[in-house]
Amino acid sequence: MITKGSMTAMSVFFPLDTARIRLQVDENRKSKSTAILLAEIAKEEGLLSLYRGWFPVISSLCCSNFVYFYTFNTLKKVMVGNQGRSRPGKDLLMGFISGSVNVLLTTPMWVVNTRLKLQGAKFRNEDLQQTHYRGIFDAFSQIIAREGVGTLWNGTLPSLVLVFNPAVVFMFYEAMKRRAGRGGRKITSAEIFLIGAVAKAIATTATYPLQTVQAILRFGQHKAEGKGGLLGSLRNIVYLLMDRIKRHGVLGLYKGLEAKLLQTVLTAALMFVVYEKITAATFKVMGINKKLKH
Repeated sequence: MITKGSMTAMSVFFPLDTARIRLQVDENRKSKSTAILLAEIAKEEGLLSLYRGWFPVISSLCCSNFVYFYTFNTLKKVMVGNQGRSRPGKDLLMGFISGSVNVLLTTPMWVVNTRLKLQGAKFRNEDLQQTHYRGIFDAFSQIIAREGVGTLWNGTLPSLVLVFNPAVVFMFYEAMKRRAGRGGRKITSAEIFLIGAVAKAIATTATYPLQTVQAILRFGQHKAEGKGGLLGSLRNIVYLLMDRIKRHGVLGLYKGLEAKLLQTVLTAALMFVVYEKITAATFKVMGINKKLKH
């Protein structure tokens, strides 16, 4: 259900992700707002360009979810076994290990879908080179042949650091929930949703510069020396961060944040609505079953 919900949300708000990655990678592109940027892309490249790379992204999301949950449940059986309840510390450790395994196994797919998503884009930055792939498998073969196998793991280090993102969300979420529930006060569903949205927004804002570096490394099509074909070492990450600040100031690290926050909040809202509908339908069925018994 969670996987279907996340895929549905990603599909519905896919144009927001298109806006986000354009602003992250194409540092010379300017936009007053996400809506204006989307209208600009649709006018220049056609309406369907807002959904370019949809299939590779959804495929990667499916694989990513499968790897994460399979690894997490396997670790749970090994680390918890028949002891019953797990502890928060163990859950956090299992989540980090699962996230790290997920990053190492699925990064090649995310590198490919980032490039396919940006293929055909009208870049403002002349240092960005266009790719010419006929599909997912052709992208894999061309990257390996021209840039080496290691290129498929570009951006691995920032991705591993971003594994902590859910932990940051959870930390802020629990802190705000404790504050809202002081004195035994009951927290409403609307408040839970709001707290979750705020926690996610804070964590996203805090880690966004790393997400920008991650996108740049995955795309890797820079003519400028020192940017292409980087595996993502700490030195390279620092270089990219400082280079962006030097060229565009600190706010340059946050280009596309508006689109990302919109996508995050709207996705959470959609999943919350879907959850409420499913819960209501479940209770209705349970009510019908109860009546049938009488």
